[in-house]
Amino acid sequence: MEHVRRYLESLPEQPAADVEGAAEVARRLREPMPEKGAPLPELLELLFERAVPKSFNTASPGYLAYIPGGGIVHAALADFLAGIVNRYVGVWQAAPALVELEANTIRWLCRLAGYPETAFGILTTGGSLANFSALVTARRELLPDDFLNGTLYVSEEVHHSVAKAAILAGFPLENVRRLPTDERFRLPPDIVATKIREDRDAGLEPFAVVASAGTTSTGAVDDLPALTDLSRQEDLWLHVDAAYGGFFLLTDRGREILAGIEDADSITLDPHKGLFLPYGTGCLLVRDGEALKRAHTFGADYLPPLQEGLERPDFCSLSPELSRDFRGLRLWLPLKMAGAAAFRRTLEEKLDLARWAAEELGRWENLEILAPPELSLFAFRWSPPGISLEDSNRLNREWLERTNARRRVFLTGTVLEGRFVLRICVLSFRTHRERIESALEDLGDALREIRDETS
Repeated sequence: MEHVRRYLESLPEQPAADVEGAAEVARRLREPMPEKGAPLPELLELLFERAVPKSFNTASPGYLAYIPGGGIVHAALADFLAGIVNRYVGVWQAAPALVELEANTIRWLCRLAGYPETAFGILTTGGSLANFSALVTARRELLPDDFLNGTLYVSEEVHHSVAKAAILAGFPLENVRRLPTDERFRLPPDIVATKIREDRDAGLEPFAVVASAGTTSTGAVDDLPALTDLSRQEDLWLHVDAAYGGFFLLTDRGREILAGIEDADSITLDPHKGLFLPYGTGCLLVRDGEALKRAHTFGADYLPPLQEGLERPDFCSLSPELSRDFRGLRLWLPLKMAGAAAFRRTLEEKLDLARWAAEELGRWENLEILAPPELSLFAFRWSPPGISLEDSNRLNREWLERTNARRRVFLTGTVLEGRFVLRICVLSFRTHRERIESALEDLGDALREIRDETS
């Protein structure tokens, strides 16, 4: 606990990322299996002083890259307790009360999404497995056993885990129709409708649309009501990947932006993003919980008797996993200890910070906001006149590197229509106004250096 205390108290001063020399540190840690034990203080020193610092500091208030999580301490306590009692929750009969605690958290999230009482879901290790189970469920519900003519429709901005999930679910990659986005980087329903008609005319079997509620590159939220209408008209499964954006449903602004999500057939959420839990906590919600069960149930003589219906859920019949940890406690305990209102206030703060940062950057000369913040993520670039796209991309990459080299914040970039852009994603519960001010200060200093050197 002394190591933990020092680590947490020093987080604001730690580099937001430090991987210089990390490969050499990693190489030196290679070793054969030990025959004899080592003292705990020695092992803690190795972890906290050598291994942990050489990494992206995802717990830092300055971590504005990718999609931050944070890792609240309440959840660490839950994992400690879950590991100590080590109960098996894959089958209801093995630990009825503990299964009920996890089922409670899933029902809470179903209500948050606006789902009916028929809905249910599973906690996963993350959005990738949630998207996988969603596509397997859609495939089992809508396609025959010989499903290789099935096609699904996504935007160019959809998370790469969706295409990966489709491949793992047995589809050829070419069956994933990656469609161009509109000016707001959203999936256009009219283009989807045209492609569906073309595929049906070619003898294929369209079965699913995957919408995004907060893309990784730009934070874009697809037109959920229009895609719902299209999916209903065409008898397709609508899955919404809301791994990043879904928990903004806790806020009034988030519910307005995500309106229509309640009509989706399934939704991916990542509590390790919007609820600040440790990595390894994802969620899939399905409007018809029995569909999830039909897709994943497979029995064996050595298992205890499985339950009928979803009142007493057997999680092994709802997901690919039989052996699994008691991950529900890391969601249940923080919500019970802090209450939903604490998470709501924090998410509202992140919405405010992203908008303030984008407004401030928008006042800079030759600064282009390519993707304004719909939620708490936005993308921007420096666009000086009179230079080629190649030179502009090179300068923006250099701008990112020089900003990150100051180590107070860590940003990442992406490419939008051939243009390299910088991104800011505000989602850590430790990130407050002063750290966003530091980010703008470092961005400004780095940009002035580049201007002085290129003028």
